Amino acid sequence: MADQKRTDLDWQDVRIFVALARHGSLSAAARMLSVNHATIARRLHSLEESLGEKLVERRPEGYVLTPAGAHALEAATDMEQAAQILGRGMADGTPSGLVRINASPGLTAGFLVSRLPTLAARYPRLDIDLAPALRSISLERHEADIAIRFDKPKDGDVIARPLTTVGYGFYGTEEACSSVEAGSDPVFISFNEADAYLSGATWLTKHFPRARVAFRAKDQFLQSIAARSGTGLALIPHFIGRADPLLRPCDLGAAPSNTEVFLLTRSRDRKSSSIRVVADEIGGMFEQERDLFT
Repeated sequence: MADQKRTDLDWQDVRIFVALARHGSLSAAARMLSVNHATIARRLHSLEESLGEKLVERRPEGYVLTPAGAHALEAATDMEQAAQILGRGMADGTPSGLVRINASPGLTAGFLVSRLPTLAARYPRLDIDLAPALRSISLERHEADIAIRFDKPKDGDVIARPLTTVGYGFYGTEEACSSVEAGSDPVFISFNEADAYLSGATWLTKHFPRARVAFRAKDQFLQSIAARSGTGLALIPHFIGRADPLLRPCDLGAAPSNTEVFLLTRSRDRKSSSIRVVADEIGGMFEQERDLFT
């Protein structure tokens, strides 16, 4: 395909390529752009014809970028960001456009979602997209511009910035905690079966192998809400438990080790004023409330 004659680019072709690269499937890209599968396929073929390069390969797990596609995605996302800025008018260097942030469901619901909206309010040209996910997302595929993770990447062209250290404990209602402290067997709230591989769930199984898990929920913020019922104790991060006035800590003699949290960005985005401002603001939020976490 590289020997074919190149033609002028169509922005709509580029826009659809970015969506496919970001989401990895025709159906996901089609949903995001409110078009059908045929349109995605046709636009992708048009862009490949224009560039004279094959950009993606279809595999069982979805569409995967070729080396040429990875290179094209970098330029295409720059075009996407420029289009967003132009759509708001020239911003004189102030933060503009859309910044995508990915974090765990617990961090998203228990900390970020109540704080990040004020950032968008201070910068009228800046939009924030906050998406929770347990799985690790790809910064290279531009699924997000900023990722907040409990593990530091060992490779990849990313910058890892330490944010805080998260501690864990058991939390429950006054009645539930008093019952256990008086000698009753503890009853727990934990992760559902599909997420039983997560470290919190495996730690609980290892240290309390015979204990009853009366209720299961997908993430730790939902578990904290379930604990308000008095059904059982939830093993959750301190930043969730301490923020809930209906719960109190319950000492069972052991708790998981603290974990570090990192903010990840792409190295090539270090000059992006929008991403830099958002990353610095997030860092400040965690620093300001460090006592909530440890």
